Amino acid sequence: MGRGKIEIKRIENANNRVVTFSKRRNGLVKKAKEITVLCDAKVALIIFASNGKMVDYCCPSMDLGAMLDQYQKLSGKKLWDAKHENLSNEIDRIKKEYDSLQLELRHLKGEDIQSLNLKNLMAVEHAIEHGLDKVRDHQMELLNSKRRNDKMIMEEHRQLTFQLQQQDMAIASNARGMMMRDHDGQFGYRVQPIQPNLQEKIMSLVID
Repeated sequence: MGRGKIEIKRIENANNRVVTFSKRRNGLVKKAKEITVLCDAKVALIIFASNGKMVDYCCPSMDLGAMLDQYQKLSGKKLWDAKHENLSNEIDRIKKEYDSLQLELRHLKGEDIQSLNLKNLMAVEHAIEHGLDKVRDHQMELLNSKRRNDKMIMEEHRQLTFQLQQQDMAIASNARGMMMRDHDGQFGYRVQPIQPNLQEKIMSLVID
């Protein structure tokens, strides 16, 4: 017995609708791939489900953008307005500029230079030398900055060391003063420091 003919209308049951969509979607994608291989055709397929999800297929020999451009030319229908066309042109320009910069970077690395003529090789050499000069200048600037910082650190260390020595001397002097005051208080008299000229006289008497 053959399969019964299915009436083409919206499936009301949500679960059945999802199952049917999944089966038919897979069938459409399969047929699109088959006709691409069997007939060497350029095929593009875009499906939007009711939940907003997208399924697409495009033959390997042409991307979807090129396919839509060809459709626009052959059908005479305007898919893009002037704003979108300008944006597309700007994207193409940026892509070409990016590719050119990538090629130039490979040349600066010494890659893919076999196809360059003498003039281009001299330009690459000049660019490398200019870059080296900038690198050396920046390196020297960093070294000079490091030397200045080291000098400042050493000077700061010297000043801190001097301040610490002064503080140590002041602390020692205060300690000696406190000990002398304690000694005077204990014995009831003050020990007068020997004057320099008196000390010399005493020394001369001792020697005599």
